[in-house]
Amino acid sequence: MKYICSRAFVALFFLWFLAGNCLGGTEYDLLFRQSSDLMAQGDLDGAVALLNQIPPPTAGEEAGAFVTSRMQIGRIYASQDAPDKAMAACKEVLKLFPDNSEARNFAAALDNQLKPAWHTVLSDTLRFLPVLGKGALMTLLLVFCTMLVSPLGGLLIALGRISNLKPVSGLCWFIIWFFRGTPLLLQLFFIYYGLPSLGITLSPLVSAVIGLGLNYSAYLGEIIRGAIQSIDYGQMEAAKAIGMSYSQAMRRIIIPQTYKRLMPPVGNEFIALIKDTALVSTIAMVELMRAADQMFNTYFNVTALVLAAAIYLVLTSIFTFIFEKIEYRAGIYEHR
Repeated sequence: MKYICSRAFVALFFLWFLAGNCLGGTEYDLLFRQSSDLMAQGDLDGAVALLNQIPPPTAGEEAGAFVTSRMQIGRIYASQDAPDKAMAACKEVLKLFPDNSEARNFAAALDNQLKPAWHTVLSDTLRFLPVLGKGALMTLLLVFCTMLVSPLGGLLIALGRISNLKPVSGLCWFIIWFFRGTPLLLQLFFIYYGLPSLGITLSPLVSAVIGLGLNYSAYLGEIIRGAIQSIDYGQMEAAKAIGMSYSQAMRRIIIPQTYKRLMPPVGNEFIALIKDTALVSTIAMVELMRAADQMFNTYFNVTALVLAAAIYLVLTSIFTFIFEKIEYRAGIYEHR
């Protein structure tokens, strides 16, 4: 008889405990619905007051409602630009559940928000600079390769353009007409994506150097031609009068006199080249612009773009200073 009574008491206690939990869950669900309605109406303070009615769990009690309520309170305070109050809600959860990943991640984000602006900018800068530095090195590699190729190509095109041989002059005219008349981006696309259909496959770096080299050779060809033709023809006649051949006169008399006149437009072209290297990001080259774009798309942080702009400004400033010095040295005889 005692065994039956004890069994009955245990069963009644279990039913009471289960009913209490069910009623509590129903009550919490009601609070969540009411707070959601208040948030939809814009009454955030009222929603916080309702969510705060959900107490911390006792030993053995389900903690899901409490955690959800405090995290929702934290989000509400964060939306109101009150990170300190949002952090307090997170700490309520972490005090009972230190390993809760949602609360830990939210607290870390709030901690960054509470730090001074200069600290955030500094940490972002230290995080982005290594990747952007590698991209900047690739940009410089492209610039230097193009600077080696395009002046030589431009000189050959300029000499061919002023040649008396009509086929050579016509070919050089066509090169200038084509590469100055079509976008550099289109040329890069054709070299990297179009040539494989003809059986010619090039790496991104080689494609970029060829595309930039041809494009800038065409522009420099016209600049060099204009500089050569600006030298008085009497210089050529004087050179021939003392027995020089055409090639000797060009190499020793005419072309050296063009250096001073070439420096400003050539300097402008190479400064523009630093920025035009950003176009190679479209053919899978990870240079400065591509690296900045990847960082921005990953972290949605505008600091990456600001740092990229600063690096571009530093590079163009250095090149401007160098070409100004070269221009001064090339025309030093005119300052005497």
